[in-house]
Amino acid sequence: MVQTLKRHRAQQDKDHEKWAGAWAETGRVFTQENGEMLHLANVTRRFVELYEEIGFPPIRLHDLRHGAATLAHAVGADFKNILEMLGHSSITITADVYTSLLSEADLAIAEATVRLVPRARSTSEETSAEAKIGA
Repeated sequence: MVQTLKRHRAQQDKDHEKWAGAWAETGRVFTQENGEMLHLANVTRRFVELYEEIGFPPIRLHDLRHGAATLAHAVGADFKNILEMLGHSSITITADVYTSLLSEADLAIAEATVRLVPRARSTSEETSAEAKIGA
């Protein structure tokens, strides 16, 4: 992915030179050839073409955003990092709307919680502990 993004940046730098003073500096990674922002309808149309071409089931582009937030949370990213990744203004939006847990994350949380709870002592440990306190 890094190599792909580097090639994209190199092409964008060439486009910037070609368009010179007409280049629209938006600060975006993905733009039209002249630097202007992409039109959402065009991006969505191309996205649909691509997933149909490779045989994926229908999915909304926005669902990928939710999926990215969910996966980031599942691997341990905190809500502040996810908020910044998504560009939200409120951590409440991030936590309440976009991020849900995967069943694997639920299991990992449950197992971590169990590790915090002391286990019952075996009978020999109880007998030894009682002998030490004079029970």
